[in-house]
Amino acid sequence: MTRPLTRTLWGLAAFLSLGVAIFSYRYLPRLGLMDPGILANLFARPWLDVHVAGAATALLLGPFQFLPGLREKHWRLHRWMGRTYVVSCIVGGIGGLVMAFGSTAGPVAGVGFGVLAVCWITANVQAWRMALARRFVEHRAWMIRSFAMTFGAVTLRLYLPLFPLIGVSPEDGYVATAYISWIPNLIVAELYLRGAFTRRVAYRPSNSAVDR
Repeated sequence: MTRPLTRTLWGLAAFLSLGVAIFSYRYLPRLGLMDPGILANLFARPWLDVHVAGAATALLLGPFQFLPGLREKHWRLHRWMGRTYVVSCIVGGIGGLVMAFGSTAGPVAGVGFGVLAVCWITANVQAWRMALARRFVEHRAWMIRSFAMTFGAVTLRLYLPLFPLIGVSPEDGYVATAYISWIPNLIVAELYLRGAFTRRVAYRPSNSAVDR
């Protein structure tokens, strides 16, 4: 993948992530247009606020953790943003897991969102463990998996408007997004990681990022 294409894809992902994050924060003060189905979740109070606060913050920070300049030249900022990102994902994942049991879309959707929450939390715990162990190649791999699932908040919103165009009801479409919003993202991430491994392209942080 060429550098201009990589930058373009990063810019698009960052733009969409920031947009969804900022738009999602409206649930905290309950302002503006909100999905009544989400508000009707059996565990919306207080777990919707927990989920939104964590997930939206993770969306805000996630894209910037992949910037080489930030990672290598401003490693202290990278570390603190990374810690905040991981904590936000775990908090958002816990809130999402609780809400999965009260989903108004039914048990099939609840299972999809619940499995996502468990996988999301697991990926971030693993990323943190690898960073503490200074195993930075594995750390980067787990962070890529983590953000693939974090980005599910974006892909979910991209898919929803498409279902009426292909004759799928909004209710059935929402159930489908419990799976297709994040599983394809994770598959793409794994294919990328496998390709990077076979090409022997591994991330090696600069000494300033590792030794300090």
